[in-house]
Amino acid sequence: MAITAADFELPGGIESYEQFKKAQKAPKFIEERDVNDEMGQKEFLLLFTTQLQNQNPLDPMKNEEFVAQLAQFSQLEATTSMSESLNGLVGSLQKERMLTGASLIGKKVQAPGGPALLEGGRPISGVLELDKNAGAESVALSVYDETGKLIRHIDYGRRPPGDFTVSWDGKNNEGILMPDGNYGLVAAVRGYDGSNIQLPISTPSRITSVTYSPEFDDLILEVANGATINLSQVKRIDGDVFVNPVVQSTRGPAILDLLKDRTEINTGNKSQSETEADEENQNLNE
Repeated sequence: MAITAADFELPGGIESYEQFKKAQKAPKFIEERDVNDEMGQKEFLLLFTTQLQNQNPLDPMKNEEFVAQLAQFSQLEATTSMSESLNGLVGSLQKERMLTGASLIGKKVQAPGGPALLEGGRPISGVLELDKNAGAESVALSVYDETGKLIRHIDYGRRPPGDFTVSWDGKNNEGILMPDGNYGLVAAVRGYDGSNIQLPISTPSRITSVTYSPEFDDLILEVANGATINLSQVKRIDGDVFVNPVVQSTRGPAILDLLKDRTEINTGNKSQSETEADEENQNLNE
């Protein structure tokens, strides 16, 4: 005699004792999984085979539907695997960019609108990008202190197309040397068409540290005056200049003259070893 739901109080969705026993034999890890966990391959196959075992024999799953479900899961699994690979690649690229940024520490960079640091009264130079086709009818340089006050105005007049280097000697309009600190350099440019625009000036700044910004997906360069510049804004990077100690020594000119004299002697006359070799060859021929 078959035991039915009328004899026992069975859980919802269970219509017979045999079905209840089958449900008890199912692996328990499905119930133990967190509801927010993603479905893996094992979970999908378990649910899929359970669905096949409990399907209506009079109306089984069609072959097309069977293949479609397998294809959908395979596509989803491939997409998930590709996403994990891309995340790993992005992480590797970020590490590589940080290593590249570390090599920039101590170097000077130029970026449009970058801060200008006055140190020891040394002149500050910057690069202005003019119209490559027309140039400018007039160019004027304005220097502002940290409070935004205009302290110097320099007129350069007409300039040809291309990059133009501007320079500030660190003095105000009265010829007084300004104290060390941060200053803003802005160029007012009048075009031949009558337009008036302000262009940023690329000034050199030495890098002190490098950080990565996930928000901008870029390296942030901190320069000596405490300001920050995005690496994507950098127009030029200047490395340390190698100086030959021999040339820069006090005896450098004398050493160079001596090397020059030896070169002239070697090119004009044969060395002693070459002379001895010629004499030996001549004796053998005789």
